Amino acid sequence: MMDEIIVYIAIAIVSMGVGFLFTKLVLKKSINKQSDSLMEAAKEKLQEAKDRMDEAREKAEVIKKEKILQAKEKFLQLKSEHEKLINDRNSKVQVAENRVKQKESVLSKKIEEAQKKQNELDTLKANLGTQLEILEKKQEEVDKMHQNQVSKLEQISNLSATEAKSELIETLKGEATSEAMIHVKDILEEAKLTANQQAKKIVIETIQRTAAEHAIENTVTVFNIDNDAIKGRIIGREGRNIRALEAMTGIEIIIDDSPDAILLSGFDPIRREVARLSLQKLVSDGRIHPARIEEVVTKTRNEVDQEIIERGKRTVIDLGIHNMHHELIKLVGKMKYRSSYGQNLLAHSIEVANLSATMAAELGLNPKKAKRAGLLHDIGKIAENEAELPHALLGMKLAEKFREKPDVCNAIGAHHDEIEMETLIAPIVQVCDAISGARPGARREIVDAYIQRLKKLEGLALSYPGVVKTYAIQAGRELRVIVGADKVSDEEADKISYELSRQIQEEMTYPGQIKITVIRETRAINFAK
Repeated sequence: MMDEIIVYIAIAIVSMGVGFLFTKLVLKKSINKQSDSLMEAAKEKLQEAKDRMDEAREKAEVIKKEKILQAKEKFLQLKSEHEKLINDRNSKVQVAENRVKQKESVLSKKIEEAQKKQNELDTLKANLGTQLEILEKKQEEVDKMHQNQVSKLEQISNLSATEAKSELIETLKGEATSEAMIHVKDILEEAKLTANQQAKKIVIETIQRTAAEHAIENTVTVFNIDNDAIKGRIIGREGRNIRALEAMTGIEIIIDDSPDAILLSGFDPIRREVARLSLQKLVSDGRIHPARIEEVVTKTRNEVDQEIIERGKRTVIDLGIHNMHHELIKLVGKMKYRSSYGQNLLAHSIEVANLSATMAAELGLNPKKAKRAGLLHDIGKIAENEAELPHALLGMKLAEKFREKPDVCNAIGAHHDEIEMETLIAPIVQVCDAISGARPGARREIVDAYIQRLKKLEGLALSYPGVVKTYAIQAGRELRVIVGADKVSDEEADKISYELSRQIQEEMTYPGQIKITVIRETRAINFAK
């Protein structure tokens, strides 16, 4: 039993030894395998690194070669540019040297020519000196002969030479004076006879060659409507539409029992035209309310302003006038909506321009300047400021401001004798203005006086601070004054109304009474976006 145990123990010990040896061998083999694989991997990594190093060297060599080539190319380029610059400078220097040489040659030639001329002048001087000596000798001989003859004549006539001269001069003076007086008298008498005939002939021919129609302007425009139902829409609820129209246009809108007609009353033709066109658009559109009225009136006012400019351009082109300042052209267009003593101002100015050109041509003067001065002679009536000056002087100031020629400006300022006439165009324009205004039915004094009174009434209101617009309506019996809500308070509006009524009473003459209405309106406007 004991032996078996010992055998078993020995077998176990041997088995453990064999297992240990076997394990050691296995571990050794696995370690050797791992070390071999690590060595191979290290070799591969080393080879890969070596390959990359070689590749990097090759790339570096390529880049180095490229950079060297680029540097060489850049050097060659800079060298060629430098050489080109040097060549250009050399060529310019050469050109300059050639010019200097040419100038030197020209100067040398001129010096030679000058020397030759100097030699010729010296020769001439010498010749002239000899000739002068000969002439002096001959002059002395002539003087001696003259003195001998004078002495002989004095002995014969018993008069000295000085006394004979004075006596002869007095005789010739008397004869010449008497003959000259006779000729002057004849010329004056002939001029008096022919001047009147010639002047009448020129004026008559000028008038005959310039035909013009005259239409008396008034202060009322009639707006025709299709039916009376439109009147109610124009008036609006509680009169809000008609109030908005009157406030925006400054024109009194009279809606009465007249069939199919609405009267637009106001002294300013531009305002009446704006009101008429606005009403026409509103009626044709059908939408009539205060906001739409304001929009249409603003748009129409802009259209009328554009029409004024176009009318001025057409007038200037039709008359053949060039290079006129655009502001003067605009004032010419405004003449269409102004009147002078009831006569349309644009028609009157065109007629005066044509008359002036015809008369200037008959007298041998410049017809273009005369036509220009004739067209602009009443331009001062359009100006909105400096109303205290006569319109002729105001027109002259405007012409000078917009660089018109002095003779044209003088003709404008002198056509009512406010200043002295300096050119022959001025009396021509004055005469033609009188011809145009003196025709039967051309003018009506009372209308112009009425318009001047309404303009002065509006001007007084505009002089107050904070006043935006002024409208004289109802033939001057009511003055509406619109003030800025941000500039004038309610108390100040009452003060303006009171002070304006006192000033009108003191400074103006008018029939009946004038109602002063000061309007202060506040608006809040925002936009939804």
